Amino acid sequence: MDVILLKDVEHLGEAGEIHEVADGYGRNYLIPQGLARVATDGVVRHQREVQRQQARKEAVKKEQAEELKKELEDMQVVFSAKTGEDNRIFGTVTTQQIAVELSNRGFDIDRRDISLDEEIRHVGVYTATISLMDDVAATLDIQVIPEAG
Repeated sequence: MDVILLKDVEHLGEAGEIHEVADGYGRNYLIPQGLARVATDGVVRHQREVQRQQARKEAVKKEQAEELKKELEDMQVVFSAKTGEDNRIFGTVTTQQIAVELSNRGFDIDRRDISLDEEIRHVGVYTATISLMDDVAATLDIQVIPEAG
């Protein structure tokens, strides 16, 4: 029996793939559990159309992420902080603060998508990596300056 998988099935395959399985396995487990459908011509055509539309949506998302990456890499975020000895700041600049600053500039970036190469504890220039998609990441320049006064 040929079935088209609707969901990923361990030891069999991923959603959208067509596999030949034993009649009992397909009829008694895969189909009743909603994991697969019998692979008729109409079902196969429909599944291919769904995959084509998903690929097109994914391509649009990736294109938008690339544009956002260019915008983020062209900007620099500046923080002013109180400093003590040796230009050491009181506290640190966190990913939450970076996310808030980006939000103030009109970018909707989650703090969990921002990673710092090192903790920001001194005045200087730092780099943060922002994960926009699985394979698209932007680098953001962060400058910390001493607070006036």
